[in-house]
Amino acid sequence: MMKKIVFVCLGNICRSPMAEAIMKKLLKEQKLEMIFQVDSMATSFEEVGNPIYPPAREKLKERGILAFTHQAKVFKKENYDEKVICTLY
Repeated sequence: MMKKIVFVCLGNICRSPMAEAIMKKLLKEQKLEMIFQVDSMATSFEEVGNPIYPPAREKLKERGILAFTHQAKVFKKENYDEKVICTLY
């Protein structure tokens, strides 16, 4: 069974998508990407649909994460189940 990891922050354009991208990279390096489903979401609606914040994208590039597409979305009740591990920033 695939395990889910969801990183959550206020707008889902900086911290949580950066954490998502880094976790995906780490899992891929360890050949564990087939075991985990990684995502990120917001607690507010103000940035929904927006891409990752440009300075955050630059920081990811500095660490070798070049191809990461993202659109901010809100964490909703239906996204939660007992199999979700949530990290709040």
